[in-house]
Amino acid sequence: MAEGPSVRRQSFRRISSAGTVEPVERPVADETPVAIDYNGLGYAVLMASATDLEDLAFGFSRAERLIDAAGQIVDVDAHRAERGMLLRITLADERLALVTERVRHRVSDSSCGLCGIENLEQALRALPPVDAGAPPADAAIFAALSGLSAHQPLNAATGGVHAAALCGRDGTIRLAREDVGRHNAFDKLIGAMLRQGLDWDGGFALLSSRCSYELVEKAALAGCPTLVTVSAPTGLAVDRAREAGVRLVALARPDAMLVVP
Repeated sequence: MAEGPSVRRQSFRRISSAGTVEPVERPVADETPVAIDYNGLGYAVLMASATDLEDLAFGFSRAERLIDAAGQIVDVDAHRAERGMLLRITLADERLALVTERVRHRVSDSSCGLCGIENLEQALRALPPVDAGAPPADAAIFAALSGLSAHQPLNAATGGVHAAALCGRDGTIRLAREDVGRHNAFDKLIGAMLRQGLDWDGGFALLSSRCSYELVEKAALAGCPTLVTVSAPTGLAVDRAREAGVRLVALARPDAMLVVP
């Protein structure tokens, strides 16, 4: 599968507080338009990092409620076009009605949940209940936080990329994906889990971002029992987590975290 570069070199002028000016060069994260179509029907354009696009195809399809299982995607083809990437997804015949029902031409920045939705009732559709089970130990969450940076090579190079990680019950990071968009990073993680047949197994998701309601919805649809984010949640995120039964931990930092009761 062809994938475009996610990092490029960029020239800057560094201006110090003392007034000195010098040229510098450093890596920056690329944002690439990724046009998604299903069975030939244009569906969405995301701004994303052009890596792990097959994982993105599976995770995005799950988040859009177009599939319930990996086997419902027949084929994924990604290739570079003049102005970005084309991600062509072929769904099983029995899923096509869902696409034709919802298909629309839209452009969204990192899969923004409300962009392009004509019917507001679709914005806050009912979420499947999640069996949260026993909560992970506090020590496991702190362990995952301390280990996350080792799974963020793109962010280490650029300082501008989000990560989503599947963490085991003991806080070991089992799998991670990166993207310029926090939604895309989580979609890639969920897609990778679908493709590899992985489950949460009493573990949790750790995201290097604030917690928006869209991320809670993705967690619920993926059956994620506990969602941990390094920044604050929105009020709607808290409400949606309670509605679905997803345990929410926010502002998770090396010294403290907030658990939503």
